[in-house]
Order: sequence, then C-alpha cells, then structure tokens
Amino acid sequence: MAKEIYSRYPLIKYLRKEALPTALCPGCGGGTVLNAFANAVDQLKIDPKDLVVVSGIGCSAWIASPYFLADTLHTTHGRAIAFATGVKVGLPDKKVVVISGDGDLASIGGNHLLHAARRNIDITVILVNNFIYGMTGGQVAPTTPFGAKTTTSPYRNIEHPLQISETIAAAGASYVARWTTAHVYQLIESIKKAIQVKGFSLVEVISQCPVQFGRRNRMKEPAEMLRWYLKNSVPISKAKNMSPEELEGKFVIGEFVNRERPEFVTELNKLIDEVQEHFGLKGE
Repeated sequence: MAKEIYSRYPLIKYLRKEALPTALCPGCGGGTVLNAFANAVDQLKIDPKDLVVVSGIGCSAWIASPYFLADTLHTTHGRAIAFATGVKVGLPDKKVVVISGDGDLASIGGNHLLHAARRNIDITVILVNNFIYGMTGGQVAPTTPFGAKTTTSPYRNIEHPLQISETIAAAGASYVARWTTAHVYQLIESIKKAIQVKGFSLVEVISQCPVQFGRRNRMKEPAEMLRWYLKNSVPISKAKNMSPEELEGKFVIGEFVNRERPEFVTELNKLIDEVQEHFGLKGE
C-alpha cells in the first residue's frame, strides 16, 4: 500500500523511499516545507547531483536528512551554516542549501547565521520557524511569541521574539523572504528565487508544531494553527504603514530584500588570483 501511495506522488524521485514514511509528528509543517523544496528543485530543473543539502539538529533538520535524495550533511547542533560555508568554498559550483529549524539556526547557531549573511556567501538557508524547541520537549526559544506558553514558560513567555528575517536583511543578505506554511505557492516561488540569487539568501518559513506549541496555546489541531497564520499575516507593503503596537502578534510576510552585493567566494577567489599574480605564482 505504501509503495502504491508513493508511486502516485509526482516528486517521489527527490525523496529517499527507504526513509518513508517520515517520523514527523502528525500535522507537522515539515512535510509542507519538504514538498515546497522538492517543487522548487523540480521547477528549476536542478539535477540533485548538483546540490549539497546541509542540516543541523532538530525536527526540521530531518527535512534534508534523511528524506531528501541528494548529497547531504547532517551536522552538529547549530553548526549547519559553518559546514555549508566550507562546502561552498571547496565546491563553488555546487548549489548549497541549508534546511534546519529556528532553535538550530537562530539560537544555537545564531552567530553563524548572522555572519554568513554579512559575508554574503552564496548559500541558501531555509529556516523553519515553529517558535519552540520541538524535539527536546517544547522549551521556550528566542523565537517564541510574547505571552505564549511552553514547557519552560508555563505561565507565559515574557521575552520578545527575535525577528529573524528583519535581522538577516539588516546584516547584509542578498535575498530575504518570510512566508508561512499556509502560503505554499508563495513559499515555492521564494525558494526558487533564493536558490538562483548570487549571494546569501534566507527563506524563513513559519511552520506549525501542534504537538509541542499548539496544544499549550489552545491550538491542538494543525488547521487551527494554519488559520491563525492566515488571520494574522500582514504583507510587508502594508506593515510599513503600521505601528509597532499594531504589528504586535502579527506575521509580516513577503520579500524583505532582493539586491546585488559582492559575494564572498567570488571575492575570495579574486584575492587568491591577485596574490598569486603578485608573487609570480599564476599558472603554477
């Protein structure tokens, strides 16, 4: 029965059949992100052999490894972007994509995220933001909304969340966009743009975690969380004319930046050529 179901999925060629069905919780948004990424790769006609997909530790890290059929690196907690940087410098012709969660990329690995954007290295980061440390028990995270409940903030969270997309846009990334798992077609288009951009690109995906986040915040069903996203999503064009008070509890969606800046690996190779020419080593 499982093989029959898989055979009807048009993008099954991009997935590791031996790893299916996924270990993701029922209603998890990770499957939506995996499907969106596979659609983007398919629509761009990218050969998976030209991809290196990197992940860290956490629920969202499983999207890349073990489920996506390409060369993958399942790395240590918070270090996915550091590994991806090494891959891109060593194999500049490869398309390098990082897929992991907010706890892995924006908390434990926050410095790597910030400085990869500053360097503008040509890697794409798909950051799955479910507002919580899902795999380890539902603890409060730097992305947990103000007032939300978690296992380690059972009464309410009194910290304001890190605005990831705004921060990475300010750090110097070439492309930054944010969508939710309720905006699938827009998400696919942004992933396609991010992969094609020359420079650092981030696509933040606000994704439901009904098991750890939803049930503690009166949204036990995945559909309730999706309706919450749709009800509270504000296009960036509209958000520019709203006050901070009006934007409290809202999800600003859309493209934050799409610009050209010097790219790190290109500049590094230029520097190597300059030094070799200066010391008469060119061609050796």
